[in-house]
Amino acid sequence: MAFFLKTKVWQTGALDWWAMLDGEDVYLGSREFPLPPEEGDAWHVRSTGDKFRIENGEIIRTGNEPVVAMPWET
Repeated sequence: MAFFLKTKVWQTGALDWWAMLDGEDVYLGSREFPLPPEEGDAWHVRSTGDKFRIENGEIIRTGNEPVVAMPWET
């Protein structure tokens, strides 16, 4: 993909976004992933709790928050 990112990203046939971070495949989310990704974008993947941010053209993992179920999901 030509998003001007230094991080290798790809989308699967299931419309999920993945990246290669520190030598491993990391799930970036589906609808959470910003399109087009731009410098300073940040997002939270609800299914895993992982948080990401784009800094200096690279996607970095900034932490993890517990996954909170929405009332309609229980």
